[in-house]
Order: sequence, then C-alpha cells, then structure tokens
Amino acid sequence: MGILEAIVLGIVQGLTEFLPISSSGHLYLIPPLFGWKDAGAGFTAVIQLGTMLAVFIYFWDDITSTYKGWTKGFKDKESRGQEWRLGWGIFWGSFPIAILGLALEKQIDTVFRDPYLIAGTLAGFGLLLGLSDWKGKRDRDLEQFTIKDGIIMGLWQCLALFPGSSRSGSTITGGLFGGFNRATAARVSFLLAIPSVTASGLYKLYKGRSELFGEGLVPTLVATGVSFLVGWWAIAFLMKFLQSKSTTVFVVYRVVLAAVIVFVASQNILDFSGTAAMIAPLGR
Repeated sequence: MGILEAIVLGIVQGLTEFLPISSSGHLYLIPPLFGWKDAGAGFTAVIQLGTMLAVFIYFWDDITSTYKGWTKGFKDKESRGQEWRLGWGIFWGSFPIAILGLALEKQIDTVFRDPYLIAGTLAGFGLLLGLSDWKGKRDRDLEQFTIKDGIIMGLWQCLALFPGSSRSGSTITGGLFGGFNRATAARVSFLLAIPSVTASGLYKLYKGRSELFGEGLVPTLVATGVSFLVGWWAIAFLMKFLQSKSTTVFVVYRVVLAAVIVFVASQNILDFSGTAAMIAPLGR
C-alpha cells in the first residue's frame, strides 16, 4: 500500500466512522473505484483506533466525570446520579454487540459482504433514521438517561454488524426513538462506541499483528493518524450540526449511495470481489 492510498482510506474512515452514513458502504466503493487491492480487515480495524482516540480526547470530560460518578456510587448510594446511570448504561449496553459479533464473526466476514445487502441496509436503516427523527419526541436529555436506555441503545448498536447500517446511525436511531434530543443521542452513541470499536480494533490488531507490523507498518500508522485528525473534525461537526438541524441530509445521502452501489454492481462497472475483507466488524 502506498502513502496516498493510506491517506485516502484514513480520510474515508475518519469521516464515515462517526457521521451516520456508514463507513462500510464507502470502504466498499473506494478500493474498486481506484483499482486498489484489498487492504485487509486488520488494517481497517487498526485505523479505527485512530478515530477512537479522537473520541477519547473530545469526550474526555464526559468519560472522566462518568467514571468518577460510577465508582463513587459503589461507596455512596446517595451519590448515584446521572453519571452512575450513564456508566452502567454504557457497560451493559456494550455486551450485546460483543456477544453477537463473536458469534457471527464468520458470517460478518463472508456472506454479509454482498453489495446488494449493503445497499439495502444503507437505504433501509437510513430511512429508519429519518423516521426516528420525525417520530421521536426529542424532549429528553442526558439527565433523563437510564440504565435501560443504555441497554436499548446497545441493542440498536447490534445493527452495525450488518455492513451499510452505520454504527453511529443505528445508535442515534435508537436514542431518537427513545425520546432523546439529537445531540444527546449522538453523545451517547459516541460513548457507546468506545468499548465496542476499541475491542474490535485491538482484536483485529492481535490477529493480524504479523502483517501489520511488517511491511504495512508505515501506511497503517499514516492512515491511523489521518483518521484521528479527520475523525476529530467529524465529531465536532456532527455535535454542532445536530443541535439545530435534522438528519435528513444523511438519510438522502445514504439512499443515493445505495442506488449507486446497486447500479455499479448490477452493471458490473466495478469489481467488488476483493473488498469483502476490507470491512472490519463492530464499527460500521
């Protein structure tokens, strides 16, 4: 892999990991579009760690305050407030996707990598995101968050196991259906991403360590650094955007992208046979 390819893939990963438009849908298009070889699921999973670093830094105050409130709740029952509930919500909400991800790992890496399935989840779950925005009351904020909400959004996050669904889009959809405002749904979505995506990245890093720490080390580091910088921008953009605007633009974009994938696949314009292994599980 060349440096230019690493930079492009890092930009795509950083942008699409957090915007609710599906990184897998884009990573499915980029290699055949430019005639590149498959970079491997390990590469994609590792550069996800760059975007997770952006989440850690951007939400550091949220993470530390939640951790302090959560640990304090074990010692003092009277102090069990919003941080306690959020901490347990993230904890329990992270289990469903971890369990299903391991159980379906073989299918995720093979039969789920179909262009028509990806197009269907892009459009279908995109429209579901729009419906949640339209139907959701959006009158709850982080103060009303409960452990049950964390578990429910964690179940919604399991949709990310299907390429094209978008991990952030799935959890934001669950939050909006739960009555949360857009900014709160997005904030919880990012916090829920930390355990699942970090675990997925480290798991794939361990499995592909011989390849990734060999000749592919420099491109992997470059792509990871780029995904961190672009991911930081994407988080800041989305948090500000959702404070005053709806998700309609993302819904429209996903439907259009789905139509493009169906067209190029049905007309054999692009060869997707080498892109299946490119899409890492748990972060889509």
